[in-house]
Amino acid sequence: MSGFVEKPEPVRVPGLEHVHTGKVRDLYRNAAGDLVMVASDRISAYDWVLPSAIPDKGRVLTQLSLWWFEQLADLVPHHVLSEEVPEGAPADWAGRTLVCRSLRMVPVECVARGYLTGSGLAEYEENRTVCGLALPEGLVDGAELPAPIFTPATKAAVGDHDENVSYEEVARQVGADTAAQLRQTTLAVYGRARDIARSRGIILADTKFEFGLGGTGEGEEELVLADEVLTPDSSRFWPLDEWQPGRSQPSFDKQYVRDWLSSPEAGWDRHGEQPPPALPAEVVERTRAKYLEAYERLTGTPWE
Repeated sequence: MSGFVEKPEPVRVPGLEHVHTGKVRDLYRNAAGDLVMVASDRISAYDWVLPSAIPDKGRVLTQLSLWWFEQLADLVPHHVLSEEVPEGAPADWAGRTLVCRSLRMVPVECVARGYLTGSGLAEYEENRTVCGLALPEGLVDGAELPAPIFTPATKAAVGDHDENVSYEEVARQVGADTAAQLRQTTLAVYGRARDIARSRGIILADTKFEFGLGGTGEGEEELVLADEVLTPDSSRFWPLDEWQPGRSQPSFDKQYVRDWLSSPEAGWDRHGEQPPPALPAEVVERTRAKYLEAYERLTGTPWE
């Protein structure tokens, strides 16, 4: 069992139709048919959306995504139309709202890995492959791969695990041309982001993207980068000066949350059926600080 500890009631705004409540974002549609995406301060771990929020998290994710969309604009178009908060929406929506193109979403999580860790490490240790791609012997947790790899996954419902799949399975699902475009674009975007992050003292170990297909106005469809991009929720960021292969790496994300939930202090069995407890104030504050540090180091601007 997993999902929301307490699923929030969607905010009702005149002129907006509520479409979906996700782990972090609430999705609406406006009268023009555009999507309105609102990033909350909710945080998830071990497939549960926790009862505690991380202040400013939704704004950090939104503003960091906007910054990255600008860095990547020459590689792939993105879905953002504006940051305008709809009339009648709560004041709290400022800084966390994006009005976006409505796309035909590709049902694949496009994961790029430059380093071996997480589910990729688990598969490698079992059979020396990741998503069916053979890797050399002797790699350890946190090791840099000989070259970045495209390791797609199927998109799961809230509370379920995304499932790694082979490139051939992606081609079967979406067609050979779209699959090739997904792989090429994912690796190009990862390569650009990896170099930018490294210049700021951060390793981008891996990340996941979502793409949609949208009309160009000329009767054709183009691949468009959607959802959030290159945030601590969708990526593993490690401090370059502390990188040490062969162990778990310190990271700019919700590691404090995972560590506390798996500690004796929490008294929670992540494999049981009981929902996780609320987070202590110290864990909330330290997690918030990590998100802010990632934003400031990557963008080079202080958080206001």
